[in-house]
Amino acid sequence: MARRTAPVACRDVRRAVQRGFTLVEVLVALLIMAILATLTWQGLSGILRARDGTRESLDRVLRINTAIVQWEQDLQALVDVAVVPPLVFNGQSLLLTRRVEGGVALVSWSVRAGIWQRWAGPAVVRSGDLQDGWIAAQGLLGNEPGHVKVASNVSDWLLYKYVDGRKTNMQSTGDLVVAPPPAAPAAPASGPQGGPTSAVVGREALPQAVEMTITIDGATLTRIIGLGPAGG
Repeated sequence: MARRTAPVACRDVRRAVQRGFTLVEVLVALLIMAILATLTWQGLSGILRARDGTRESLDRVLRINTAIVQWEQDLQALVDVAVVPPLVFNGQSLLLTRRVEGGVALVSWSVRAGIWQRWAGPAVVRSGDLQDGWIAAQGLLGNEPGHVKVASNVSDWLLYKYVDGRKTNMQSTGDLVVAPPPAAPAAPASGPQGGPTSAVVGREALPQAVEMTITIDGATLTRIIGLGPAGG
């Protein structure tokens, strides 16, 4: 009985192989493959988006950290050459003079249209060049050569100064010091009452430290930087 059944079974298998797949079976297989391909692509796309987002976040953090280091270096290299004000803040930009290789340079930090940026001028050694550069820097618009974009989406930027342990707004003008009068001329001039005049020059005292509070992408960052010996 078994000898007669075996050839029949073999013939059935060969017949099924020769017949191939039906159209329904092929369509079902194609549908399954399409579903698997779609799921695989969605997973791969999600991984790529997550990777790009992580890379952008990392680049932004590194850029901000680099800017903070540069901010600290600029303040600690501040120098007062008594030719122009060494540290001026107008509510939008902070202009300072710092010592660099080859002389003194003007540096401006500003926030315009939600963009935090830095500008640095060339090193100069002549007083006249520094004065001309300082006057020109008052009109910086943020699109001049030398501006470097630090961060975008900045919603707040506040600066404070510490003078003799007191914290005040960076734009405060109440911390005046009296500079020594210039050397007396050979023939003293007469004042309105007939007596000799003495020049008394008042100027803002340099702070011991500067505090910055900046909000980037909704996150607030605060840094207090002490001025270096050159600015003290």
